[in-house]
Amino acid sequence: METVTLKALLHRYNEYIGIYFDKNTALEKIIRKQPGAKWSKTNKCWYIPLNQQGYTLLVSRLKDTATINSDALKAYLQKKKAVEKTVAPKAVATPPGPEGKNTLYKKPVAPAEPHGLSPAFKLSTANLKALKDFIQQLKLKAYSPSTIRTYRNEFLQLLQLLKNKPVDKLVPDDLKRYMVFAMEKEGISENTAHSRLNALKFYFEQVLGREKFFWEIPRPKKRMILPKVISEEKILTGLLAVENLKHKTLLLLAYSAGMRVSEVIQLKLTDINSDRMQITINEAKGKKDRVVTLSETILLLLRDYYKEYKPKEWLFEGQYPGEHYSARSAQTIFKDAYKNLNLPSTASFHSLRHSYATHLLENGTDITYIQKLLGHNDIKTTLRYTHVSNKDIGKIESPLDKLMRKKGL
Repeated sequence: METVTLKALLHRYNEYIGIYFDKNTALEKIIRKQPGAKWSKTNKCWYIPLNQQGYTLLVSRLKDTATINSDALKAYLQKKKAVEKTVAPKAVATPPGPEGKNTLYKKPVAPAEPHGLSPAFKLSTANLKALKDFIQQLKLKAYSPSTIRTYRNEFLQLLQLLKNKPVDKLVPDDLKRYMVFAMEKEGISENTAHSRLNALKFYFEQVLGREKFFWEIPRPKKRMILPKVISEEKILTGLLAVENLKHKTLLLLAYSAGMRVSEVIQLKLTDINSDRMQITINEAKGKKDRVVTLSETILLLLRDYYKEYKPKEWLFEGQYPGEHYSARSAQTIFKDAYKNLNLPSTASFHSLRHSYATHLLENGTDITYIQKLLGHNDIKTTLRYTHVSNKDIGKIESPLDKLMRKKGL
């Protein structure tokens, strides 16, 4: 009997099952009838979509005509499964429904790989082990799931490029050349370059124990991106126009205390202290707890909200019992609230936090207090708001206006 070899095939940025055999008219007739079967001139083979249903049907049709060798395909699928296990799961949500309910899926799913391709095509056995060790060390160090995802994806970019070259054999000069390639050929930004260097630094110094390995590798100068600030008038116009009480409460609460979207959706009833007029934010960014001011206006709104929704544990509950509202749904209600106010396309839920800090500064609050309220470790992070505040800049008159006024124009 003829032997048909099945292998994983990457073709036109998608995964397929490649079907390889010596020229045989009888086999070709069978394969042509397979749903989705196509011929690739480039790879000189027939191929079908990579899925269990297609594989089972193909094997069933060929079993009396040919011997099936699917060892290479199975090895690939095992490696792919191992790579996918390194992805930190995160919940995916659809936008809120017509009644304002969050439609969070019951089971968390892993995010798609960069460009929708599986890195298993390009990872050697040694580099797959390096990826597993990398993720294990991040977890042992108790890094947050979002940081693990970021570091994992940045590290993966290098591993895919290396193919069969072991990552642990690289030296600083190799990494210098790689970062130049990433910035010039891949076109990554300065911020992405910093994230990638952080991920690589963690692997070589924390996993392999090579201290001072990165001393010779310079970091690109970061662009200073000014915060996107919404005026006080537009903040109020947008938020007060929201009809849904739950959505309005969530947005106003976030602005009133300068909270990140992840912080406001994870608030519990016990975090609201009306006696001391404080809100406790637990395990915020960097695993730090902090206390912020509870607005009197928000307290009244929260009481109305509680009467109507009667939350049990989470202040803003999701669709399923025991789950909090999703970040994606919160972003969606922000976009809906401000879609008619001509805001920049880059404005997001986080703009409420930026606006809170800027408005505090413009109203005379000391920058060190703002730093504490926002939970910044470094005062330099908070000082960004001085670049967008109108507190002093608004008092400066342009020399053109002064000249025109003198001329009576």
